[in-house]
Amino acid sequence: MARRNDARRGPLTLLGRLVARRGGAILLAATALLLGLGAYGAGAQADLDLARWDAPGTESVRAQDVLREEFGTGNPNLALLVTAEGGDVDAPAVAAAGRDLADELAGHPMVSDVSSYWDGGDPALRSTGGERALILARLEGSATETRAELADLSPELARDTPEISVTVGGQEEVSRQIGEQAARDFLTAEAIVLPSVLLLLILVYRRTVAALLTVGVGLFSVLGTMAGLRLLAQFTEVSTFAANLALVLGLGLGIDYSLFLINRYREERAAGRTVEEAVAHAVPAAGRTIVFSGVTVAVSLSTLLVFPFFFLSSFAYAGILVVATAVAGAVVVLPAALVRWGHRVDRPATGAPGRFWHRTALAVMRRPVLTGTAALAVLLFLASPLLGLRLGLPDQRTLPEGTSSRVASEEVREHFAAEPTDTIFVVTEGPADPAATAERAAALSRVDGVFHVVSPEGIHRDGERVAPAPAATGEMTAPDGTTRLSVVPTQEAMDGDVPGLVADIRAVPAPEGTLVGGYPAETTDFRATLLDRVPLVAVLILLITCGVLFLMTGSVLLPVKATVLNLLSLSVMFGALVWVFQDGNLSGVLGFTPTGSIEPSIPMLMFCVTYGLSMDYEVFLLARIKEEHDRTGDTRSAVAAGIGRTAPLITAAAGILVLTFATYATSGVVFLKELGIGTALVILADATLIRMVLLPVSMRLAGRANWWAPRPLRRLHARIGLAESPPPAPAPAPEGPGERGDAVLPREYAG
Repeated sequence: MARRNDARRGPLTLLGRLVARRGGAILLAATALLLGLGAYGAGAQADLDLARWDAPGTESVRAQDVLREEFGTGNPNLALLVTAEGGDVDAPAVAAAGRDLADELAGHPMVSDVSSYWDGGDPALRSTGGERALILARLEGSATETRAELADLSPELARDTPEISVTVGGQEEVSRQIGEQAARDFLTAEAIVLPSVLLLLILVYRRTVAALLTVGVGLFSVLGTMAGLRLLAQFTEVSTFAANLALVLGLGLGIDYSLFLINRYREERAAGRTVEEAVAHAVPAAGRTIVFSGVTVAVSLSTLLVFPFFFLSSFAYAGILVVATAVAGAVVVLPAALVRWGHRVDRPATGAPGRFWHRTALAVMRRPVLTGTAALAVLLFLASPLLGLRLGLPDQRTLPEGTSSRVASEEVREHFAAEPTDTIFVVTEGPADPAATAERAAALSRVDGVFHVVSPEGIHRDGERVAPAPAATGEMTAPDGTTRLSVVPTQEAMDGDVPGLVADIRAVPAPEGTLVGGYPAETTDFRATLLDRVPLVAVLILLITCGVLFLMTGSVLLPVKATVLNLLSLSVMFGALVWVFQDGNLSGVLGFTPTGSIEPSIPMLMFCVTYGLSMDYEVFLLARIKEEHDRTGDTRSAVAAGIGRTAPLITAAAGILVLTFATYATSGVVFLKELGIGTALVILADATLIRMVLLPVSMRLAGRANWWAPRPLRRLHARIGLAESPPPAPAPAPEGPGERGDAVLPREYAG
């Protein structure tokens, strides 16, 4: 029986022995691999792609396909804001300059469609004061291709002449500048994070070699993830923003796992073992917890694959790669390095670092109702702004003030009655009766929030035909009779309920086969598709992570409590997002413009990332508590000892992760600010009030029920539970009484 159990529980034990014997060879192979990953991964950014706000298969995307196939056009994604230096866009010299600029733009090989105020006299393209006008165009190609082209084209189009000044804007230019800003922020974050993290690790370990090895594991994870993303990009689309996640998560998890393994190695050395013996024992002892933690993080992020958006799928790819490389670095590469330099990693002779946390755990468990209620009240207060959450669509305010595309968008919103860059297209396939087309255009123009409707039968406003069709009327009817109507919204409508406007337009009676598209419809369909799948993602995360924790603990209650505590810490994050980014508190300090709503995909991404990270700490803590409980059978002393042993690690890891994510608070892109600040707050709440107060309190109140499971589940856990254990630890020294007899205090905390 013993032999069978040893075989079942042996992989990490065998790995530990192998690394202890062949550490030098493994370290040489890992160094060569690291250099190769770095060389290959260095070119990853060039192979990654940019994304647009569309949802495959939705009505708006089908409308876009018809517009492209039948009319050779689509959403106007480039806008030139032309300001007349003399204050009158109808002045002959200004009109001539405007036409020349439109002709210049039309001559570009990637431009498929150009319309300007001076070509058709569309009143929506002229500001209310007459001093500004718009030239709209569509660049064909993928988001990556068009934005790369705009990097050269935009500076050429922006100009100041005696007649006009030109500012480049439009959705594609806004997105391009967001991408450029994010890339700069990525480099800035690297420059800030690496030296800062190294310094913190030196303070934590009090050994420079230990800090360098830990950072090395983080870099191994980052470089391995970047190389993996580049390889994946040869077969599928991978978003450039996945690189940002690879940096912060790779460093964070690599450091977390290294802290845990080095701490266990130091314990083995303190027990009198040689370097090789300590490595052989530390790998199975810490490795099981590291693997469980990695699985929970990977599961959380892999659920993003449920969404049909490649930029969210890219975060799933990055998360899975980060976990795989961080776990490999911590349980293979780091132990091999310890075989070589382990004698320079040993803990210096200082007082027991966990004594304070051990006493704190005893104190909160002594008065569980009082301390638990106080901590819960604080967390619920911090989460309360979540009740006012409003989901909205992104706009130019994502960028810093003064960015050229943001300036162009803000001037259009301020000086134009309509928003032609956000035109909604209504496409009807097949032959159409002109009278029916005019009637439908009139009905659409009566929808609240519509400035006017342009159709082959003229321009309609408030249900009346106010002008003949523009000069390009022929382009609004395809050879097969398919027609397109351009519904131009007002500025007030675009500042209000955009999904409601799209729904009202879709509600206007139309022939079968009519499709509604355009940028507002695409973002509306994107949001609807995202929100439709949120419940499925949440259920998958909760069920799978509960299953993983059951395999680790054999308990029914502990996974449920872990889930509840995680959701509580996530509520704090969402409350902060609402209070800071939606409502604008601290906007001056953090340097952003509040929009009054939150773009929905970012909270979903943050939910998956932070749920995994929160469960990461839960696994660390529960694994050690379970180990102590298996040894002593006493829940209270196991909780206190487990917290005492892991709290210094969790505190250090949390501080480093907070620093890593908080660097994005300096980003010029609001999305990255949200990700950085929100994640940092979750980690802070999780490592303090959740893990150090509510978890011990809940375990104290549950008592023996913590370890209960129905008999069928106990049998199931006995058969498939991942219960690899380290070799027996040295016999503990005699224990002295704990404070006030509440629990037994291990000798290492006794002073």
